[in-house]
Amino acid sequence: MSVRKSKKRIITFKEALKEALVQSMRLHPETFIMGLGVTDPKGIFGTTLGLKEIFGSRRIFDMPVSENAMTGVAVGAAVSGLRPIMVHQRSDFMLMAMDQIINNAAKWRYMYGGQNHVPLTIRTIVGRGWGQGPQHSQNFKALFAHIPGLKVIAPTTPYEAKGLLVRSIQDNDPVIFIEHRWLYEQLGPVPGEIYSLSFGKAAVMRKGKDVTIVASSEMAVEAWHLAEKLKKIEIEVEVVNLRSIKPLDEITILNSIAKTGRLLVLDPGWLSFGISAEIAALVAEKGFNLLKTKIKRLGLPEAPSPSSPGLNKYFYPSEADMGRAVAELLDIKIDCDRLGICEFVSDVPGDYFTGPF
Repeated sequence: MSVRKSKKRIITFKEALKEALVQSMRLHPETFIMGLGVTDPKGIFGTTLGLKEIFGSRRIFDMPVSENAMTGVAVGAAVSGLRPIMVHQRSDFMLMAMDQIINNAAKWRYMYGGQNHVPLTIRTIVGRGWGQGPQHSQNFKALFAHIPGLKVIAPTTPYEAKGLLVRSIQDNDPVIFIEHRWLYEQLGPVPGEIYSLSFGKAAVMRKGKDVTIVASSEMAVEAWHLAEKLKKIEIEVEVVNLRSIKPLDEITILNSIAKTGRLLVLDPGWLSFGISAEIAALVAEKGFNLLKTKIKRLGLPEAPSPSSPGLNKYFYPSEADMGRAVAELLDIKIDCDRLGICEFVSDVPGDYFTGPF
């Protein structure tokens, strides 16, 4: 489905997700939404508010606190010809359903020779700060991307949120659709009509000639802000926003390295065996001759996420960490204070953020 021309209008990330759900459910009567909190007053950060009134309780409903069993119900519904959308308010809760996701949803098409499909979309929400702690702020992008049969999507902008969610619902394979809590209030231009964006296609958020930063989700936003500040001292950073973790857009990454010769990968998870390791391996294997210097990676230390704001500001990569990594790749020094590059990360994205739900 292609995007038709329309007047630009500005809406939030959460409004874009809700619009994708409404338009997809109207287009696909076999689609329904289930999950903890989808009919609550806050409606999954506002993304499902009012949907029960539009589509009724047979298509929009809450579920018991039994993630493994209910994911099995969703897989069975998908195999039977429906297109369920399952919502996990926290990615951590999906650990309860790994047997259903990995042993059933991901493998079904392979085990039955492509005769059966599992058109299941699992919306899962990640985040950090505000006391989320070691069991409520984990990001499992790399874990799910490691499993054959799963597609892993992580939008950054409202435009991507709508187009990629529509595409996920249309897909005949299970899709893990990862949303970051800090992005829900982000504003951006989004067409009013239904459209979809292809999987496996990254976006160059900002063009540059000196250093490539590859990132996804909220890390891509942070990379963009850093690039704007570094521009003051004539450092041009190219920001590649992955959008799709799996399938991965190797061509866009390698084309950017061919231009800049330098790579910094920002990983939302732990560095060991993660997304940044996969991208570094890709560039080392297929673009080593394009590099002017070593590859740099930034991610989480080898420890569970802390709960306290005092520890959080050291746990996650700061803007200054990213800035110094760029400077190291260029073999220069930068004055973070003069450029307004923050040494510590915030515990919340803004004053509006008053809790995890």
